[in-house]
Amino acid sequence: MLKQVYEGCSAYFEVYEIISRLKLWKFFAIPMLISFIVFSMILLISFSFSDAIGNYISSFWTWDFGKETINTLSKIFGSLLIVLIGFISFKHITMALSAPFMGPISKKIEDDFNGITSQIKTSTPSGLLFRGIRISLRNLIRELVLSIPILLLGLIPIIGFFSVILLFLMQSYFAGFGNMDYTLERHFSYQKSIFFVKKNRGLAIGNGIVFMLFLLIPFIGVILVHPFSVTAATIVTVKLMNKE
Repeated sequence: MLKQVYEGCSAYFEVYEIISRLKLWKFFAIPMLISFIVFSMILLISFSFSDAIGNYISSFWTWDFGKETINTLSKIFGSLLIVLIGFISFKHITMALSAPFMGPISKKIEDDFNGITSQIKTSTPSGLLFRGIRISLRNLIRELVLSIPILLLGLIPIIGFFSVILLFLMQSYFAGFGNMDYTLERHFSYQKSIFFVKKNRGLAIGNGIVFMLFLLIPFIGVILVHPFSVTAATIVTVKLMNKE
């Protein structure tokens, strides 16, 4: 699995050359715009609701004893929760909305990689959008269900350190999952794609790790994350399918 994680990460070194050689930047324009708009909206909503969520959580503590401590912890937890939900929502919303554009781009990269123009066609834009929404909704629900308990564990000293790592790796997995599916859509059904990613989760985690690190780069990271991550995911996915 560690080998696959490395392969998922190292594929990013090939990305810039491929995008530039195939002149794909213009095709990424709309997905990049979608990323920027969605991120801006989520950021605005997050700032608006973080204090409200913290106050709501602290309202359950009705005693005077330790109220200030509870208020502080509630605001910290509320802020963390909002940031977490924002990160998760950003990934899946942008992946779903970008699907009609990413599918054809992924095919261009696959055809170039294999040196032929494959006869396998991508679905219609509406079909790609429907599949993107279906995959993103599935992953969004699972990620939220798993993230909240891990976030609660993060408030416990010592254990909190490991929970942060676990949370990061889990988010990386689901990010890589979505990026790989733009290629898998042309080859596998919905269920078989899920099985493929589960079987090769190391590739998804590796791709997603760099995806998550991109988001830490102010402004530029949000814009460039999808062109780089989808291209890298296409590379590793096509390599694996050719090998198998």
